[in-house]
This record gives sequence, C-alpha cells and structure tokens, in this order.
Amino acid sequence: MSALILHTSSGIPLSFILKSDLTQWQAQQSLFIQNWLENTGFDKQGLALIPDPQTGELAQVFCLMDHRDDFWAAGELANKLPAKCYQINGDAKLIEQVALGFVLGGYEFSEYKEKASLKAQLGIADEQLYIRIKQQSDAINLVRDLVNTPAADMMPQHLSQVMADLADTYKGEFSQWIGDELLEQNYPTIHMVGRASENKPRLLDLQWGDESSPRITLVGKGVCFDSGGLDLKPSAGMRNMKKDMGGAAHVIGLAQLIMAANLPVRLRVLVPAVENAVSRNAFRPGDVIKTRKGIMVEIDNTDAEGRLVLCDALTEAQADKPELIVDFATLTGACRVALGTELPGFFSTDKDIANGIMDAGFNVSDPVWQLPLFEQYKSYLKSNVADMANCANTPFGGAITAALYLKEFVEPTTPWVHFDVMAWNLRSLPGRPAGGEALGIRAVFSYLAARFN
Repeated sequence: MSALILHTSSGIPLSFILKSDLTQWQAQQSLFIQNWLENTGFDKQGLALIPDPQTGELAQVFCLMDHRDDFWAAGELANKLPAKCYQINGDAKLIEQVALGFVLGGYEFSEYKEKASLKAQLGIADEQLYIRIKQQSDAINLVRDLVNTPAADMMPQHLSQVMADLADTYKGEFSQWIGDELLEQNYPTIHMVGRASENKPRLLDLQWGDESSPRITLVGKGVCFDSGGLDLKPSAGMRNMKKDMGGAAHVIGLAQLIMAANLPVRLRVLVPAVENAVSRNAFRPGDVIKTRKGIMVEIDNTDAEGRLVLCDALTEAQADKPELIVDFATLTGACRVALGTELPGFFSTDKDIANGIMDAGFNVSDPVWQLPLFEQYKSYLKSNVADMANCANTPFGGAITAALYLKEFVEPTTPWVHFDVMAWNLRSLPGRPAGGEALGIRAVFSYLAARFN
C-alpha cells in the first residue's frame, strides 16, 4: 500500500480548516468558493471538492478538522477523494501530523481479491518527511497484512520466510530451530504447544546491527492459529484466531521500522511460532513440563498456550544481556475487558521506561496504558504438583496473572515490557480500517528513537 504515498511536489492542493475558524476563513474566499461551500453544505459535510470555474476539473480540496492536533484528520480521505494525487497545503508540522493517517486510512487487504480498489494518493515534496512516513506506513501495513492473512497461508514456516526476507533486506542474520530440534536445544514448551500440528513448531531468531551497540530484544507470540487445544474454544471464540500470531506480527513490523530507520542498536527478534492444534499427541490439562529456565509448570488449561511459548523465548532473550526486552502478545481477553480493544495495555518492571513509552505514545497519537504487576495475585498461579500453574484458578485479574506468569521467566536485573494487544480493529475508524492492526509499535519506536539516537 506504499503506492498511496509519492515523493513529488505536484498534486491537487488539499487544505485543512479548523472548525472554529470556518466563518472567518470562508469570508476571505472568492465569491465562487463561498457560494460553492454554502450550496454543498461544507459546514456539515466537512469535505469540499472545488472545481476550476473554467474547465470543471478538480482544482482544490478543503477539509474541516476538529482541532490542530487531530492526527486522524485525513484518515478517510484516501477512500473518499477521487483517485488522483493530492498535496497538503500547510507547514511541515501539519503535513507530518496528518500524512500518515491519510496513507494508513487507504489500507486494503486485497491479497485474495481479483482487483484492489483505486485509491487517492498523497504527494510529499520533502524527501526526509516522505521517507519517515513511508517507513512507518510500510511497517504498520506489514503488521496488518500478516494478521489479516488466513492461517493456512501464515503458519510457522510462512512467518519464518517473512523474517528470513527481512534479514536479507536489511543485512541481518536469521536462524531457526524446527520440530525436534527445539527439544535438542532445550525449548520444551514451544515444542509441547506446537507438536500436535503438521506445521512444525519453530523458534525464529533475527539479529541485526552493530554488536557494540545497545542490545534490544523483541519477543513476539507467534501462535499462527489457536484452536484452544484439548480445552477447545467454542466456534465464536475460534473464528478470528488467525490473529493469534499478532504479537509476532507486531515485533516483525517494529523490527522493520527500527532497521529501516537504522537506529544505532543491536536488535534481536525472537518469535516462537506454533499452531495450537488437536491431535493424538496434543498436550493435556494436568501435564507438567520443565521449561527452559527449569521451572516446572502444570498445565491447567491448554488454551493458555501463548504464555507457554513465550516463557522459553523470554528465557533465551536474556542470553546476551540486553538493555531492554519488549514482548508483544495477543495474550488475554481480560486486557480487552479492562481497556477495550483499541487501547493496548502493557506491564513493565521499570517505571521510567513505562512512563517514557506512555508519553511517547500520546505524543504520536498511538496511546498505550500501563497496568500493574500486582504481586499479591501471584498466589493464584499456585500448583499442588509443580512450581506453578500456567493460568490462574480465578477469572479475575486475568491480564495481571498472565503477566505475572511471564515475569517469572525474566531476570530482575533485565528491564522488561510486556504488551497485551488485540491486534485487530472491530470497527473502522479514520485511518484504521476494520481487521488486523498494529497497536503500540509507533509508541515503542518513538521511545527507542528518542533514547538511542
């Protein structure tokens, strides 16, 4: 969808007018434009296409915006405007503010359609601004594409190819452990969750950047389809489980953004990629598994599999002593109950990092919200036969207990951030079509760019 943005200084002028300034602004326009706006109900429609009085060709476009910081003011224009190229009138701050929303709003997952819809395009004259907008839109739309792809075409081997291609593009290194190699290399929980599928489980590992730079490790839950295992989900709960690899999609998109911007970090991306299927060798409720860290875990519910694949990956993530570990996962419905589907929750062991990410998110209109690692709830993970259970014995505080489970596999000296995301838009909003979505990666990237640049 990067064709929605062009590096050009030509295009039909597109101007934004504050609603509070409308009366004064309109009085300053030509009589032709005043009459046109009056007769087309610009004050109610919020969008006006002005023709050339001589030729009748589209000459300029006016769009109302609610306030000066309206990041999504152009979020519907790629679909509403005629399929031509437009140029935003205004200073660099305004252009940067609304351009990304324009491009993201034109996203369409068309892989399985005979023909994609024609969209309006946005021209940006400033080369550096064009590059920044393109890098961000490409990364976000990559996340969307990965999440939207049907599970049959987005299994562990497909995720593997995506990461291998990224490594090739940005001159990184890619390696993976497949099937029984996971047992040989001591990643037992990843193998256990994925062993029932004919699509072999894998641990995917991408590394990039100067080895002397600060080390940042990203971990993403890559459950390519989640049936629930033997604790089978109902059909309604299973319908959109192609999105259960949304955490992997997020770290892949974030990694692309970091590499494209050439941030001065040593980046590592770990994705435990599995399908949680049902077969004669599926893992069972009541089983006990010895994790990579050595903690014995009793399986209380096979549908709490995301934290199982993540715990081995988080243990590995600390092998090279990174300055920060960030994981993304579509982990709990409880987080959606707490914050809704459009505000991702996160947990952190470092107050300053958490505050920095929250501030960065609000500054770039990608809000995220910190939830507490309330240690008192750890007792809900108690097991009578093992060191701990994989899920709590109560439905309350589910996002917190899931985070507390993961925290057991992170060393206290390692700053850690855990995102529990929906990875999906249930409704269409300006700039955010229904379907797969990237939530929080611009916030994290903005924080990392400010910290390490």
